[in-house]
Amino acid sequence: MSIVFDQVTKVIGGAAVIDHVSCRFPTGQITGLQGVNGSGKTMLLRLIAGLIYPTDGRVVVDGVVLGKDAAFPPSLGVLLEAPAFLPSYTGYDNLRLLAAVKGTAGPRDIETALARVGLLDARGKKYRKYSLGMKQRLGIAAAILERPGLLLLDEPTNALDESGVELVKAILREERDRGATVVLASHDGALLEDLTGEIFSLAAGRVTGSRPGKGGACP
Repeated sequence: MSIVFDQVTKVIGGAAVIDHVSCRFPTGQITGLQGVNGSGKTMLLRLIAGLIYPTDGRVVVDGVVLGKDAAFPPSLGVLLEAPAFLPSYTGYDNLRLLAAVKGTAGPRDIETALARVGLLDARGKKYRKYSLGMKQRLGIAAAILERPGLLLLDEPTNALDESGVELVKAILREERDRGATVVLASHDGALLEDLTGEIFSLAAGRVTGSRPGKGGACP
């Protein structure tokens, strides 16, 4: 699922939070977004997800213009900022409710997603009793649950220990290798360097440069 930004500007409250951005995110690759807080990383992800639309320019996903031809990409997994779930429900039941929206994921898919993020043994635990790291892992499980063609992740290693970070890295490589397009926003340059095929640097809503990463594309 390829993504093209064509001279995209987004104005909120009279200020350009994304300013004349043109770039491309290839199919089957992990592409990185790097920049300080407020640089535009999350806004770029929101534009790709169809949560907001450009003031000017176009966001095109597989030839479809978001906000014109379609509201949002048809096969999408998202983790933006801090994940939020129903506190009185278990991790399993939170994913079950999400899966019921489209009906494409069943009980086995839910258990697989929980196992991939290391939460299968805690599937019966109430979300309100989760640690910060467990909450982050459940957010990742929700994003990968339906095996989306497009995966958008904003600081997915927040609150994770070293083993959790390695687990996320393995998951993202697996998603890339099955052909998903992955866009990863992070302040961690070493993480981006290791995982991505290309890294876009952002500042003040603009893409200020790009460089290759070591992650490459799927075979």
